[in-house]
Amino acid sequence: MTLTLLLDLDDTLLENKIESFLPQYLQAFSQFMEPYINPQVFIEALMAGTSKMTRNQRPDCTLKEVFEEVFYQKVEVEPGAFEDLAENFYSKIFPTLEHLTRPVPGAREMVEKAIEQGYRISIATNPLFPLTAVQQRLAWAGFPPDQFPFEQVASYDRYHFSKPDPAYFAEILGYMRWPEGGVVMVGDDLERDISGANSLGLSTFWIHEDGNVHDTQHTVPRKSGSINDFHPWLEITTPESLRIDFSSRTSLLAVLRSTPAVLDGILRHLDADLWNLQPAEGSWSLTEVLCHLRDVDNEVNLPRVRKVLEEINPFLPSEDTDSWAQSRNYLSQDGPQALRQFTVTRLKLVDLLSTISPGTWNNKVRHAIFGPTDLHELVVILAGHDRVHISQVHEILDAVTPKN
Repeated sequence: MTLTLLLDLDDTLLENKIESFLPQYLQAFSQFMEPYINPQVFIEALMAGTSKMTRNQRPDCTLKEVFEEVFYQKVEVEPGAFEDLAENFYSKIFPTLEHLTRPVPGAREMVEKAIEQGYRISIATNPLFPLTAVQQRLAWAGFPPDQFPFEQVASYDRYHFSKPDPAYFAEILGYMRWPEGGVVMVGDDLERDISGANSLGLSTFWIHEDGNVHDTQHTVPRKSGSINDFHPWLEITTPESLRIDFSSRTSLLAVLRSTPAVLDGILRHLDADLWNLQPAEGSWSLTEVLCHLRDVDNEVNLPRVRKVLEEINPFLPSEDTDSWAQSRNYLSQDGPQALRQFTVTRLKLVDLLSTISPGTWNNKVRHAIFGPTDLHELVVILAGHDRVHISQVHEILDAVTPKN
């Protein structure tokens, strides 16, 4: 079984104390922008945009887009001009902040051993910076991007959620095609890294030098210790025990909310002529998958949930939804529009499930295929259906995207 590691960056792989780094980062950035934007106004706009990113719940807007909605309302500068200036700052000034950081001793050895073991690895940093800033900090930590091609490096350019939202961790795993094996989140921040990942049902390793888990309140990592303690712990841990536990309501809702975000992230820049390509005769195109997800949510999932909430032990008939691809001629429809429509319905479903009491999740139903069950089990099936189709979309993209 292949193990997947999600690695935090700052103070996990790179010693980067926020109390010293952030003030100097803000000072350097505001001074660089001073000929164009008042420094105080710039810092206030930057912080307001960042705050909005940390609260984002919209799966159809990247964190960069959320940031810009706030930022450009507060500064008098054209977006194109600011992007050029920011690019110059990150290429010329940002590198001078490296002296504020240093690699975490043992981190490179830990990652190299994980690579030797064949583990899948992604950088699960809080995606509040542009990709170039994350890549530079990775290089400062001893992980130049050209030498360590991690599967995912989270940044505000692509991601829709941030830590400690469990949907963030679901999003990064969705981009990784929902790994089948064990998954471990490794990080130093008890709330953002450990609590957030725990909420999705991930196993967690808390980077905490003395290995003591006291004062953790309700957040309990699977294991804690230094970066050098990680592999010895793995060696005595059963791989099966590291599989994701999707049993909690929080985990299930995070998966459901992440699905339209992942689809937006991997499809928003897709060439128009690829949407309707079928990898093989009889297989679905991307447009057909999205129409399927849209119609199943709109005509099956959302009505079923409402029925379970409104009736006592209702009967839920089966639906032959796969046949709709031909009977409704999905290939003639608009794929991007289907994604937008799916997102609207999915948010209605998530909002509905988020507002009901915990006990309501135990409401009984009679399913034509699964027999006696309850609302919780229906949502488990729904989330599994999402993960299957996310993997399918990745497979279609592999088949229809021209190889360089």
